[in-house]
Amino acid sequence: MSKRRFKLDSTADLAAGPFRDHVAGFDEVLRSQGYSPESRRLKRLMLAELSRWLRRHRVGLGAFDQERVLAFLRERRRRYRTCGGVSKTCRQFLHYLRSLGVAPPAPPPPAQSPLDSLAGEYATYLRSERGLAEDTIAFYIRLVRRFLAPAGDDMHEWLRTLDPASIPRFVLGLTRVWGVHTVKDCVSALRSFLRFLYVRGLTPRDLATAVPTVPRWKGTTVPKFIPVEDVQRILETCDRRVPTGRRDYAILLLLARLGLRAAEVRYLTLDDIDWDAGELDVRGKGGRHDRVPLPSDVGKGLAAYLRHDRPRCASRRAFIGARAPLRGLGVGAVAAVVWRAIKRSGLSTPTMGPHLLRHSLATGILRRGGSLAEIAELLRHGHPQTTTLYAKVDFSALREVSPPWPEAEP
Repeated sequence: MSKRRFKLDSTADLAAGPFRDHVAGFDEVLRSQGYSPESRRLKRLMLAELSRWLRRHRVGLGAFDQERVLAFLRERRRRYRTCGGVSKTCRQFLHYLRSLGVAPPAPPPPAQSPLDSLAGEYATYLRSERGLAEDTIAFYIRLVRRFLAPAGDDMHEWLRTLDPASIPRFVLGLTRVWGVHTVKDCVSALRSFLRFLYVRGLTPRDLATAVPTVPRWKGTTVPKFIPVEDVQRILETCDRRVPTGRRDYAILLLLARLGLRAAEVRYLTLDDIDWDAGELDVRGKGGRHDRVPLPSDVGKGLAAYLRHDRPRCASRRAFIGARAPLRGLGVGAVAAVVWRAIKRSGLSTPTMGPHLLRHSLATGILRRGGSLAEIAELLRHGHPQTTTLYAKVDFSALREVSPPWPEAEP
């Protein structure tokens, strides 16, 4: 059967099937989400196959639900052994029909387990009373689930009889999986959760004191950085002849010239850019908002992407993924932009994360004669002690003030 005959048959199946009044609207939703004409055509073919199956089994639109979708996919999998794209399309179309109220609503979610209930309560506490960012909350909840995994269904009894000696063993297990920096964050999260349990009356005593300290003292490390010329080499790896290259170039400029964190780039919106004043409203740690100047080269790179390459979509995020459904980039995607650029450059760098560019900006300013106060203002540090870390990279100045090494007496 030719492709043209298959297309005509599929169109006829949709016109005669239960989906006939809703395919056009679904196609418009897909178009608004950035799906290409070819992707939308393939999804219509998949819906035509589903429509034929429903007609063969005499299932109307009012009975089209998740169970029918699963039955269709099981039968199809026996024939073709794969249902990846079809499964996604069916889920999308069922969600669309539910939003119109023409398909049965989704069944109520199952009753929460004790672990889910406690994790949800703790997340609400972190959000409303601590004011933590969503990414930080997600990290805390992942650790809590790992800590509570042995509790089972009798959560409250397990917490009431929790042995303090088991807490150091849990932290020691984390050190076999993650590095020192991540484990320090885990320890902070665990102390917070144990205090939360005590305040809520779920543990008879405050077990936060049983959490061991990770031996990584402040001021004992040197910031990992690369020279200015290497930063420029990384920027030049972006292929600015293509849209994704211009997007990645704008992201790298924000990281390298303004020292933004990956999360700050992720949460940057179109409304945060004040073109008249030449400033950005940066959403930093702890809910802080800072106005930072927009240098001309960063502004040009950002404007080039926003004017010509940013896909049209409902999201107000500045940086959008290149593949449908169109949505803002996550922190991992921003980090991947840096990782790919470093790989293309062929450089051997001490790290390959976004913070490398932030540290390199600060050390570059210091070596050109800038002050720690200027670095603190540029990087928007909340505590002066954070900035003093960069004093250790000015090796020439340190040699001048360091005492001579005592020589052995003859």
